[in-house]
Amino acid sequence: MTAETAVRLGLLRDRQFMLLFGAESISVAGSQIGVVALPLVAILTMRAGAFEVGLLSAAQTAAFVLIGLPAGVWVDRMRRRPVLITADLVRAALLLSIPVAAWLDVLTLVQLYAVALGAGIATVFFEIASQSYLPALIGRDRLVDANGKLETSRSAAQVVGPSVGGWLVALLTAPVAVIANAIGFLGSALLLSRIRAQEPVPSTADRPSLVQGIRAGLRLVFADRILRLIALRSALANLAFSALLAVQALFLVQDIGLSPGAYGALLAAGAVGGLGGGALVGPLAKRVGSARVIWLGPLLFQPFALLIPLTTAGAGVVFFVVGSFLVSVGVVVYNVSQISFRQTTTAPDMLGRMNATMRFLVWGTMPLGGVLGGAMGELFGVRVAVWVGAVGLVLSTLPLLFSPLVRMRELPGHGTPDGTS
Repeated sequence: MTAETAVRLGLLRDRQFMLLFGAESISVAGSQIGVVALPLVAILTMRAGAFEVGLLSAAQTAAFVLIGLPAGVWVDRMRRRPVLITADLVRAALLLSIPVAAWLDVLTLVQLYAVALGAGIATVFFEIASQSYLPALIGRDRLVDANGKLETSRSAAQVVGPSVGGWLVALLTAPVAVIANAIGFLGSALLLSRIRAQEPVPSTADRPSLVQGIRAGLRLVFADRILRLIALRSALANLAFSALLAVQALFLVQDIGLSPGAYGALLAAGAVGGLGGGALVGPLAKRVGSARVIWLGPLLFQPFALLIPLTTAGAGVVFFVVGSFLVSVGVVVYNVSQISFRQTTTAPDMLGRMNATMRFLVWGTMPLGGVLGGAMGELFGVRVAVWVGAVGLVLSTLPLLFSPLVRMRELPGHGTPDGTS
């Protein structure tokens, strides 16, 4: 048995990690059902147009702009596991309000926006706490392996979730399908509650004020040239992808003419690429270097986004499957490599603020992307909006190609992919 194999088996035998792994897997699977169900609630039940669906997409990510920075300071002041559990329970309660309102015949677009925004706020805390909790739970020497497994799990959920979501919408209607999303969050909270690893209580000594904490996170990210470049590239990619995602359901269901079940299946087929990305990132980083893999993944795979707007009815759906499959490979390779670098090189007491600052910068463009995508779809047609999103996704890699990362093999303090130096 090789040393690398031993490390991997050791992580799979780690009960605390496997509980976190299971919790995130169930949560993401439910979320992916929601990716199909929530916009279809707006489209099929509320008869929403492109701009209204774009606003719904924006509401889901607006929380990172509204509270992203202070959330990082608050997370650094709290134990992370209770934050994760609370966020799951809040999201479940909010989503369950949708089928209840539908059964009472009082569901409105305003409620959908409110639920999307509220669930987004809970997601802010969950995402920041999760990335900050992982190093304390398993140690920093296994982060690449752990993040690879988590991203592979996310990709698997993206394969299963949309298919199940589309099937549930076709069988039970879109509002009822949202229940599966809520069940995923409840299951996640249950598994997280069973983690018994001791988490130290954050020190209250010399605790900075909220403003000082926010400034410290911003200073940390902007003072590091690699973090700055990662933030810029990710922000541009999320802007473009959100514009595409805002009109994706309208594009495939209304323009192409897919049924809800076929729509979910098409998303799942494309998401299979994420499984390949999760398996590829470790060997690729070891072969080409931890610095090179950050820009190599987007460079090799993001151009295939240009296949997506070529999608047509019938056999033409293969363009969407191939394009989204290969884009998913690149997204996972990029995410695993850059997130592992951030976690490895940031001090434990700054992880929440660093992750919050990065999330604020890179997810803060997503509401704008959702509004722009919806507006372009309304004014110029849905396919035009898909083209703009795809082209923007390809161009988002340019900052990395003009960066010092191109001349580096390994990132500072990173060493080889298994955590050794």
